[in-house]
Amino acid sequence: MSGRTAPLSPDQPIARFGGRLATGLREVASDPAALERGGFWAVAYDFEGRLTCARFDEVRPDPVPPATDRWLGPAPADWRSSLDRGAYTAGVRRIREHIAAGEVYQANLCRVLSAPLPDPARCDIDALTGLLARGNPAPYAGTIRLPEHGVEIATASPELYLRRTGRTVSSGPIKGTGRTEADLLEKDHAENVMIVDLVRNDLGRVCETGSVTVPDLCAVEKHPGLVHLVSTVEGRLRAGAGWPELLAATFPPGSVTGAPKSSALRIIEALETAPRGPYCGAVGWVDADRGEAELAVGIRTFWIDRTTGAPVLRFGTGAGITWGSDPDREWDETELKAARLVAIASGTSTH
Repeated sequence: MSGRTAPLSPDQPIARFGGRLATGLREVASDPAALERGGFWAVAYDFEGRLTCARFDEVRPDPVPPATDRWLGPAPADWRSSLDRGAYTAGVRRIREHIAAGEVYQANLCRVLSAPLPDPARCDIDALTGLLARGNPAPYAGTIRLPEHGVEIATASPELYLRRTGRTVSSGPIKGTGRTEADLLEKDHAENVMIVDLVRNDLGRVCETGSVTVPDLCAVEKHPGLVHLVSTVEGRLRAGAGWPELLAATFPPGSVTGAPKSSALRIIEALETAPRGPYCGAVGWVDADRGEAELAVGIRTFWIDRTTGAPVLRFGTGAGITWGSDPDREWDETELKAARLVAIASGTSTH
């Protein structure tokens, strides 16, 4: 039977994806091989490499969490960015210099927004998930709440990192963002094709020779307040390849790093001043019994950081930089991606 059987306490470990609620935490592991052992797992993979796999005993249909008094977001004026406009646009210009020097074709430059949560008793990340589901529906929305393990994530991600059905794996990289389709430039299409090539190469490392295809290239997807260019890359895992090999070959996701990936990662590390954490990592679920999984790229994602004592809410935003990038336009893209969701989290959205 669908529906909630008992109220959930705000510190109870849960995962919520695709209209399903997972409860009854059994174990937490950091080894991706655990995902081959059976059971239903929630997965949070930080951009910097911290992997948290949480196995739950019970999974049942459950609606989006109702509006409650368990969430009081930051004051709008309290948000701070790890890079201000001047630093971000200077970073864009620096990446263009790297491109001119032939070191990289594209790199994703990101910044992390942070704000203190005003009431420790009203910072239930699952309640924020409910607000996001109503104000910004997303195909890969979900929650992972593991307070004792330092994982409290609410995502409204529109981007597929990895879907697995048996031995078939697919990825849906997003590159190109505008308010409307008319805003998309030739630069956006070129950037998408670059990242598709990167994702094809990544999947090719663990898929059967000749099995990697691109069923969709640069399709336009509409989301609340903006549009994206989205492609699909698909392949069939070779014999002997499982989650450890798949994640090693493809993480971090190509759409939020750049091409070549190794050069882009080096440039990112030099220019960004805050760790990305769950942002631009992976978040989702693995049903090892059914051989199914859906991991999203951790964009449009909030997380609570309690390492400094008082809880702080964080949210990442960024843009892909190419030779054709205009620094001010790229800053504006990061603002567009953040504005609607930050307003929802702060309780100021009119949508």
